[in-house]
Amino acid sequence: MAQHCKFVAIIAMSIVSFTRMTAADQPQDVSELLMPLVEKHKVPALAAAVIEGERLTKLGAAGIRARGDEAKVELDDLWHLGSCTKAMTATLCARLVEQGKLKWDSKVGDVFTDQAEPIHAEWRDVTLVQLLSHRASLPSIPPLPLWLKLVGHDGSRDAREMLLSGGWLKSAPAAAPGSKWEYSNAGFMLAGLMAERAANKDWETLMRELLFEPLGMKSAGFGAPGSADKVDQPRGHNAFGFAMKPGKGADNPRGLGPAGTVHCSLRDWSKFIALHLQAARGDCKLLTAESFHRLHAPQPIDDKTGYALGWIILERPWADGSVLMHNGSNTMWYSVVWIAPKRGFAVMAVTNLAGLGAKDGAAATDAVASLLIQKQAKPAKE
Repeated sequence: MAQHCKFVAIIAMSIVSFTRMTAADQPQDVSELLMPLVEKHKVPALAAAVIEGERLTKLGAAGIRARGDEAKVELDDLWHLGSCTKAMTATLCARLVEQGKLKWDSKVGDVFTDQAEPIHAEWRDVTLVQLLSHRASLPSIPPLPLWLKLVGHDGSRDAREMLLSGGWLKSAPAAAPGSKWEYSNAGFMLAGLMAERAANKDWETLMRELLFEPLGMKSAGFGAPGSADKVDQPRGHNAFGFAMKPGKGADNPRGLGPAGTVHCSLRDWSKFIALHLQAARGDCKLLTAESFHRLHAPQPIDDKTGYALGWIILERPWADGSVLMHNGSNTMWYSVVWIAPKRGFAVMAVTNLAGLGAKDGAAATDAVASLLIQKQAKPAKE
């Protein structure tokens, strides 16, 4: 009987210990900090997270999933990341480079050999790095006639193939590739297509196999999250403030995927951000230090724009030096992330409204990020 009681006591102590450990591992809920900013900036909802090292230490969500519905956002809801997808596509390409399926200096003409003839000679020499760093002289989106075809197309990879089959690259570029910086979603679409051709798999499959699954990002997907027949996830809101049901019209064309269609929970996004935070601090996983250096260094190295591969590199006093950041919007959602390697933390903020010119979403997420950064690190002396 005494031995039985002792065994029960040990089990009880183990349960208490496990409970305490689990509670300690859970991020602090900062939802109450967000509600005043939801009201001030008149957005449906806001969510935010803080990472310290590899740990998600703060997580919050406040507001409603859709205007006209009472459902409140929850901590593990899914959020559209817009152009914050670009860092993921660049990381995917780095994995293919390490596998020997691509090279950083792989050229358009070398990858698309079956369609090289209708591609102008100047476009043929555009490299993967130039595409991922917005230095290929491609515009933000393809010309209007081709863009309208993409909007009406239900496919993903076959839609990106239209960048070549549509004859868009037949004419000479307006400026020599590599001669200037110009933000380009089309460039990332073409980079995604290069990855697809090199690996013989579509971009979505490659993202799942080489990025989401290794990082445990189970909630990650593509396009507007949730169901059209019920409000089970946050919904993006158009420029007039109306909630958009998931489906056509609730996101950019599927063909734009590599430039900005990923959605996931903040908990899962934090796993990707922690990967880059830790790598910038010298602790590299999934990729080699050389690959992370390529991803985090402006291209070319003396580039004054501060754009690396899917990351904007800036200097901030509160970070004691360089930060990696990016923002994203499909005109219905807005996201932003700030990574401060020397301080060892990162801040993410999202909302389900961009507003006219994305001003509302930018202002709301910037306010959240600023608040959390102030609480995380005292401004350094200048």
